[in-house]
Amino acid sequence: MVEQLPDDGKQQSGDLPGHPVTAMLANVEGDDADLTESLIALSTLSAARLSLEDLLTQVAKFAVQAIPGADGAGLTLIEQGHSDTVVTSAGFVREVDTIQYSINEGPCITAAATGEPVRSGSLSADHRWPRFGPRVGRLGVHSVLSLPLLADEVVVGAMNVYAHPKNAFDERAERVGQLFAVPAAIAVQNAQILAQTKRLTENLQRAMINRAVIDQAIGIIISRTGMTPDEAFERIRMRSQNEHIKVSAVAAGIVDTAARRARARRPGPAPGN
Repeated sequence: MVEQLPDDGKQQSGDLPGHPVTAMLANVEGDDADLTESLIALSTLSAARLSLEDLLTQVAKFAVQAIPGADGAGLTLIEQGHSDTVVTSAGFVREVDTIQYSINEGPCITAAATGEPVRSGSLSADHRWPRFGPRVGRLGVHSVLSLPLLADEVVVGAMNVYAHPKNAFDERAERVGQLFAVPAAIAVQNAQILAQTKRLTENLQRAMINRAVIDQAIGIIISRTGMTPDEAFERIRMRSQNEHIKVSAVAAGIVDTAARRARARRPGPAPGN
């Protein structure tokens, strides 16, 4: 059974009419209980409460439950045309995907490049991946189902589902995987956008702090030398180049030194106090 998140009193996304998960459930056959449960659990994932990697890991775990025959799954986030974040539901999947990305050959790479599902029931003998297949076959992993995650017709990631036996995934497993991949792609895209927004906010905050420190350092140099602001900044910049450190680090050092000197000049407490 998939562990459900606590009810926080708010309507969950899976309950909304017209929500992608609701539409998926309408196409699920009555005996696909694992897929139904995984889709519902997927709809409760919150990109605001989970880190990007934690959310992707949960998606991979739900995929294992949803897709018949799966022993483990990995999920790869594609950013700017290359694999950026890779998560797995099991240790052996991590080992398999490490091989795949180290040699830049394998079913996930093919699925992401073509935007089409990829299935194999005998990896060690599959001529599409002559280096990848035999290596993972020696690990006892023989079947794979790789599914591109498409959002707005753009590949945002790929999901790899592995099994140890040969021919573990049939057409039904592929159909179930494709059904699961639709809302999974939406969850991944939302998490990716939120993570990018957080990074941008952090970078802007860091830039504002650095700018303030640089301005303080410029003021200190002006008070000591009578230089113009442009001349003071040029002195900081030249020192940055000569010492091979960032301008903000040079400025922070100037401010810190000035503060320590000011504290050292403070008179001590009067005798008897």
